[in-house]
Formats: sequence, structure tokens, C-alpha cells
Amino acid sequence: MGELFHTRRRAGRRPRAARALSVRTLIARAAARLRRGRVFFGHGTDNAWDEAAALVLHALDLPVHGGPQHYRRRVGVRAQERARQLVSRRIAERLPAAYITGVSYFAGLSFCVDARVLVPRSPLAQLIERRFAPWIDAARVRSILDVGTGSGCIAIACARYVPEAHIDAIDISPQALEVARANVRRHRLSGRVRVLQSDHFSALRGARYDIILANPPYVGARELKGLPEEYRHEPRLALAAGRDGLDSVRIILSQAAQHLRPRGVLIVEVGNTEKAVRRLWPRLPFVWLEFERGGGGVFMLTREELTGQEKRG
Repeated sequence: MGELFHTRRRAGRRPRAARALSVRTLIARAAARLRRGRVFFGHGTDNAWDEAAALVLHALDLPVHGGPQHYRRRVGVRAQERARQLVSRRIAERLPAAYITGVSYFAGLSFCVDARVLVPRSPLAQLIERRFAPWIDAARVRSILDVGTGSGCIAIACARYVPEAHIDAIDISPQALEVARANVRRHRLSGRVRVLQSDHFSALRGARYDIILANPPYVGARELKGLPEEYRHEPRLALAAGRDGLDSVRIILSQAAQHLRPRGVLIVEVGNTEKAVRRLWPRLPFVWLEFERGGGGVFMLTREELTGQEKRG
């Protein structure tokens, strides 16, 4: 009788109500799950905390750049579950966080992204934020070309930081251009950013620019096979560039000068193929840029250097 009595008492107890958690605690737990899940960080974040914050804050509909009060805020069970579901999806599907939230950031600006475009992550953002200083006098820049625009992030950032310039944004992918046009409209820049379908420079005819920026595909066949699973969700067309990863770079180096004004500048991100670029074009006087917040593999050349007209002292 005594054992039966105690069993009934335990069965009749009400379950404890789930505790509200602070946003900071929720992010910490999500970060721990991401580390245990061994996901790859490289699509806008490089660590578990930042990735977890992006997912949790999105689930809670809180701003990414909110103050400390957001982290002290306590959230209930339903909100916690929404955040847990996003983290679970990130781990199970190996989707980049930006494809889950639909939002990514570049040069301090937000962009809508999905699997039609690469997740913005280029170090070119730092150069644009500085208005190309100390290399270029932004006051004299009136036209910029963005080759391989994808989401439109580089073109739109240029329009924001160099408000005197008009920008052409080109891409071979009609699917990517749909995203780029949506982002141009979102930032209300349709009057200054023109989005065109073009295989490199083919649709530009005689157009010339003060700056040509390019973040082309530069992943070679062997490297492509070894990429983490997260990259397999991105469009292959925006990553793969032939056996050595330089198919697109070859076209840009051979044709860019025709579309640069005198003293115009070509800036290209080539990532891990930097050593190969140096080896294959030993006579070109590349300037390789360095970035305070990390990243590399970005070179700069003037029109005169591309055409061999640069005067040597």
C-alpha cells in the first residue's frame, strides 16, 4: 500500500514549466550544438558563436546589430523551439545559415540571398567601405563595373559608398540576376545600378569604366571535389572555373583593358589561386591587397599595366 501511495503521488505531480532563457544563453547553447555538429563556417561567419547568433536572432526576429539589452532579453518556450529548429536544420542539412535566414550582410548592408547566388563573403567589402582609399580617388570615379554580380552586393555597396558613380552589374546566370534585381529594388538604387546578363564582357560593347571589380569563379576541379558540404548548396556556376580554377580570370585579364578608361583600375579576387596567378602571369605588376579583417587573394592592375603601356622609371 505504501509503495502504491507514493507512485500515485508522483504520477499526479504537475510537470515543471519550462524556464524562459536569455537570448545570450540560447545563443551559447546553439553555438555548442554547432560545434558538436562539426558544421563548416565560411559563409559570412568563421565561428560557432556568430553563426549561432545569426540563426537565433533571426528566429526571434531581433536585429543582428542590436545592443546588450537584446542579449539579456528572456524568451519563452515557443521562441526557444523556433531557434532550436533552425540550428537543427543547419546541422542536418549542412545549409549555410544565410540560406536558412534568407539574409546576408556585406559592407554593413543587408541582402536577400538564396541558393541561386553565392553567400556574400568577399574581402572586397573592406575596400569598398574605405571608398577604395588609398589606391583610388573616389571623387573622380563616375562608372564602375561589377563582373559576376551574383546577389548584387558588390554593385550595391559601390553605389552606397561612391554615390557619384553609376554601376553596371553583370552575370551570366539569369537566376542570379533575379536576386540582384530584387536587391537593387530593395535598396532603391534602380536609377544608378543597371543589371545586365552578360558572359563576362560580351554584352557591354564599347562601354568603359573607371573601376572594374570582379569576384569570378576561381575553384579548380580538384579543390571543388574536396570542398565542405556547405558549398554544394551554392551554384556550381559561381564556383567552378575549369581544371585549374583560372578559366574566368584568363578572360578578365585578356579583355578588361578594352573596358577601362585611361588610368582605370581592375580589381579581381582570385582567392586560393593567387600563387597560380603569380606563376602564370609573371610579367604583370600585380599589387596584392591586404585587409585588416582578414581575407586575401585580391589583385589590382591599372589599364596601362594591363596593356604594357605603364612607364617604368
